[in-house]
Amino acid sequence: MQSLRIRRTLVVAAVACLATATACSSGTEQKAAGGKVKVTITGQPPQTQAFERQVFDKDVAEFEASHPDIDLEPHEGFMDPKTFSAKLAGGQLEDVYYVYFTDPAQIIARRQAADITEVAKTLPHINDIQPQLLDNFRDANGKLYGLPTANYSMGLIYSRPLFTKAGLDPDNPPKTWEEVRAAAKKIAGLGNGTVGYADYSKNNQGGWHLTSWLYSLGGQIARKDGDAWKADFNNDKGKAALNYLRQMRWEDDSMGSKQLLEAQDVQRMMGAGQLGMYMAAPDNVPVLVKQFNGKYEDYGLAGIPGGQGTLLGGEGYMVNPKASPEKIKAGLTWIQWKFLNPDRFDPYVKTFADGKQPVGLPAPPTPDIWQGAVREQQEQVKLKYQNVPAANYKSYMDTATKIKGSIEPPNAQQIYAALDSVMQAVLTDKDANIDQLLASAESKVNSVLAQVK
Repeated sequence: MQSLRIRRTLVVAAVACLATATACSSGTEQKAAGGKVKVTITGQPPQTQAFERQVFDKDVAEFEASHPDIDLEPHEGFMDPKTFSAKLAGGQLEDVYYVYFTDPAQIIARRQAADITEVAKTLPHINDIQPQLLDNFRDANGKLYGLPTANYSMGLIYSRPLFTKAGLDPDNPPKTWEEVRAAAKKIAGLGNGTVGYADYSKNNQGGWHLTSWLYSLGGQIARKDGDAWKADFNNDKGKAALNYLRQMRWEDDSMGSKQLLEAQDVQRMMGAGQLGMYMAAPDNVPVLVKQFNGKYEDYGLAGIPGGQGTLLGGEGYMVNPKASPEKIKAGLTWIQWKFLNPDRFDPYVKTFADGKQPVGLPAPPTPDIWQGAVREQQEQVKLKYQNVPAANYKSYMDTATKIKGSIEPPNAQQIYAALDSVMQAVLTDKDANIDQLLASAESKVNSVLAQVK
């Protein structure tokens, strides 16, 4: 769950900004004391994440020391879509703000971000970022409005001990959904309440995972039809995904009788050694260890079964459209230094290793956004400091850059809510009519997509 951001309310300055035609950033003064450029930034971890907060604050101090003309004012928290537009209109939005990959298209369309195209050209290593990730922050004319700072794609987390007990090779995980089905049946056959495969079906997570299923089979949830979006899952791909689930649940009895699950339910099962596989991103692995008493050596991570596509997620930063040119340049300097800086790979990763944080997973501390020589440099640094069995995630790494990634559809959370009922019906009703479920969900999702501007 994302933390709420803590901001200052500067009403007088905000009114002044909105009353003039001049550029103004977040209701703050253009210059801090001593002639410095003052930049407000989001992304400071909450105090409950003590290690991450310490690293972030240390980075702010180090950046300011090496950039004496810039004064950073960090604000705790990330993105709250419900309040974003009101914050911008009221002059309370930070100069540099965090976004999820689902946000930029609508933010750009509403002119709620600054055009950073020209300034970004001067940033080091901008051409070493995977182009499709930068494209997520471009408009139809190719103008750039933000920078990606982290990326993930969905894969298959599995229990190596249960694979071994079931006579499966933990170093050769399933590559297709048919292989997942066969492996799940063997694992469930171990008895003692062991579940072969589990999936989510509530709190929008069922729709999110159904989207991942569709992508893995080469399908999609929505498509652009001229200027409008249309649902695109009431077809053979959608039926295939749901039939795999129906077969595992009712014919193979490999998904267990307890359904209506969400992430924590499934993670708890995996941490307790009672689950063979589930679909997830790499950041689930440290959650299993830190929150559910798991062990890094017990988990493997494979590429998404099917391999015809994967759901691509991530995060990045954009700049307040009211920011002055000085603030835009200073803000992008911070983003590059903090998040997009190969020169800091080694000391940054060492900080995490020294802090007994996991290094070697296909996940932070360094972002999976690079290509070419910089990506290789990053992997060598992670290898140098790795403290988890990175070989367990080789299958995922081997496929991550080869599988086409697609970002979530517009109005994703509303779409996922509409699709939850489809997952729930298939997993709780043996006689659920898949054709009717898809037709009904298609109508609901088209209503959601009609709201996209």
